[in-house]
Amino acid sequence: MIYEINAAPAYGYTGGKAFDARQPTIVFLHGAQNDHSVWALQSRYFAWHGWNVLAPDLPGHGRSAGPALGSVEAMADWLLALLDAAGAGQAVLAGHSMGSLIALEAAHRAPGRVTGLALLGTTWPMKVSDALLAASKDQLQDAIDMVNIWSHTGPLPRPSCPAPGFSVTGLSRRLMQRLAEQNPDQLFYTDFSACNAYANGGAAAAGVACPTLFVLGARDIMTPPRSAQALTSAIRHGKIVTVDAGHAMMAEQPDAVLDALIAFAEARRQ
Repeated sequence: MIYEINAAPAYGYTGGKAFDARQPTIVFLHGAQNDHSVWALQSRYFAWHGWNVLAPDLPGHGRSAGPALGSVEAMADWLLALLDAAGAGQAVLAGHSMGSLIALEAAHRAPGRVTGLALLGTTWPMKVSDALLAASKDQLQDAIDMVNIWSHTGPLPRPSCPAPGFSVTGLSRRLMQRLAEQNPDQLFYTDFSACNAYANGGAAAAGVACPTLFVLGARDIMTPPRSAQALTSAIRHGKIVTVDAGHAMMAEQPDAVLDALIAFAEARRQ
């Protein structure tokens, strides 16, 4: 589905289903140098099990026009505008990595619109190493390779993957390359800089009142579970689910991630 946000086209994957005001809505937010496709299994399941699904491409990513937004705060405002355009008054927000910060900030800015927060592969502060930040600006392929090596626990999918036998790292690598080809204006650097600069996570987390789920990868070295303690301590009512995966948990453990999201979201059904 194509929406118009701030006079620019914005794409939101809906799982092939039309919006139904009688159903609850769940939004899936991707991370840096990604698009909606990283949520393929999870978003499609919800779309065909009684939910309105909105899995957007952030500005400058995938099918949404650029430029990419340079701050988490700007992305949160864009998300809230997208909810308006889609006709969703309230929603559960599920965000991975950078997407988790966007979801957190959106809940801070419009708490009445967020019925639940699912934060996957999250941490705050989400600092990016100087070496990786520099590579994302000046040596893009090196940055893509580093992130893919660090995000996966191995080159092949786990047994639960719906497409066994293909290279999960190769698929992720090619997605990032394609996004760079579509938007060569230092997309990765813009995303990483936004994560690195986001300073409102502590205040946003302290004000979260809605039910919250943390899904953390036991072998995640991009956002290790221990680094999420600032968030999990601030949101003490949050539930923590750990899956046997690295940062790319939606690809490495798609069923475990989906099961955690189903259990959480169904309790939020309104």
